[in-house]
Amino acid sequence: MFHSLPTALATRLKRFQRRLAHSARRPLSLLLTVAIIIVSVALVGSPTHADAPDRPNIVLIMADDMGFSDIGCYGGEIDTPNLDALAARGMRFRNFYNNAKCEMTRASLLTGRWWHHVGASPTVHYSAPTYGERMRDAGYRTLMVGKWHAGQTPYQRGFDRHYGLTDGCCNYWNPGHAREGEPEPAKKRVRRWAIDEKEFYPYQPPTDDFYTTDAFTDYAVKYLDEYKDEDKPFLLYVAYTAPHYPLHASEEDIAKFRGRYGEIGWDELRRRRFARQLELGVLPPGTQLSPRDPNAPAWEDVPESERDLWDLRMATYAAMIDRMDRGIGRILEQIEKNGDTQNTMVFFLSDNGATDDSADRSTVAGAMPWEVTSFQTQGRGWANASNTPYRKYKTTNYEGGTRTPMIAAWPSVTEPGAITDRVGHLIDFMPTMLAAAGVTPDKELPGKPLQDALNGTSQDRPWPMFWQFNRAKAIRDHQWKLVRFGQSNWELYDLDADPTECHDLTSDHPEKVQELTRQWETWWESKEER
Repeated sequence: MFHSLPTALATRLKRFQRRLAHSARRPLSLLLTVAIIIVSVALVGSPTHADAPDRPNIVLIMADDMGFSDIGCYGGEIDTPNLDALAARGMRFRNFYNNAKCEMTRASLLTGRWWHHVGASPTVHYSAPTYGERMRDAGYRTLMVGKWHAGQTPYQRGFDRHYGLTDGCCNYWNPGHAREGEPEPAKKRVRRWAIDEKEFYPYQPPTDDFYTTDAFTDYAVKYLDEYKDEDKPFLLYVAYTAPHYPLHASEEDIAKFRGRYGEIGWDELRRRRFARQLELGVLPPGTQLSPRDPNAPAWEDVPESERDLWDLRMATYAAMIDRMDRGIGRILEQIEKNGDTQNTMVFFLSDNGATDDSADRSTVAGAMPWEVTSFQTQGRGWANASNTPYRKYKTTNYEGGTRTPMIAAWPSVTEPGAITDRVGHLIDFMPTMLAAAGVTPDKELPGKPLQDALNGTSQDRPWPMFWQFNRAKAIRDHQWKLVRFGQSNWELYDLDADPTECHDLTSDHPEKVQELTRQWETWWESKEER
């Protein structure tokens, strides 16, 4: 009935149609609802700013510590049918960047600024508005579930509703669980949680079958259902903690992957993923697979007696991503049920690359990932495979730390199955959202709306891009990337010819090294703008 109307108006009328069904036995409600529909149709030629018919809903979903190659549509063998389907109807980016560390990524993502201009820490009060604040001012319903990792709370920074972790990571089975064997943590060390305006130190799960990933999904679906009949568009930010350590998953989910990783090992896994990436086209032709991390042993040198435990770690990691993908499927299904799919732009990415933390932090001998007392990490060898084909890990500014898979799906805008070389960064999301809301992005924002990339009309962006975390530094200007870690020398790479940073060109282009070094230092000194 509504197919010939503008998308947003058609969506609103479908919502009113649902209200009619709910009101059918109440004559007065029925008459009022019919009147609203008539008025809405009459106003289609002159919508208000807040109700402009072409303003899409926005869903941004972010994984935590997940590598470039982990999901199926980026070369992985992990079962991610919902993300793969999203990519099939949308666009995949070959060159999208995060900030290589949780807090820094969230600072840039939420404010559209370089992180050191707004601050980044577990307790920081961002010194610039968040997109929750800006989009709420623009007339959007702002919703969030999941990890915040900053001071204040999402509810205090522009989100109408929030459920989740305000800290950096937590026990998946019981977020309030303190690891055994450690001193009783002070209040500030307990993982902080929030539900709207309320904060919890600690948060005690309401049920025995609680699992953090599922809880985030449940609340996202709940919010979508609760506000489905509103006239205003919505912004939903879903920040999963999966697959960040501790590695926790059910026995049933782990069994799906058990045995497959110990059979092939991380070296063969890297080779298979790399071949699949080339086949899918998510890497440009001619890309070279970086060598195995020299600090990770060859799989053939791992003792047989240790391989089963290594298999368990990767099987658990895969199970956590599998569970997240199923949750994403539930969210997308609810959007479809609400009649909003055609007017909703959806993004998916990771906050940084996989981490090389290889500690076995189990606090009880023999603790398994389905037990609340277990605390294990993925391990360097598997993380190296997760970041295929790139070098290094989270907290470094090499491509393995900063390059993320990024999927964007916007019906009637993105070409189904498209792959783009447009270089993107977290700072692009704020101007993208503002442009979608019909608000002119602030001139001082360093990013650029992604709309031109999504509709295939432009690959242009502002240059350079910058990174810094602790001992890691980097700058990229078009194809040139200068990167440094710790006390080592600067390294220079031509990412067009060498996207996996295998060939250092500092001795060939000393003038480019000097130029980019000066640019990075000038940018870093600009942190005083705060």
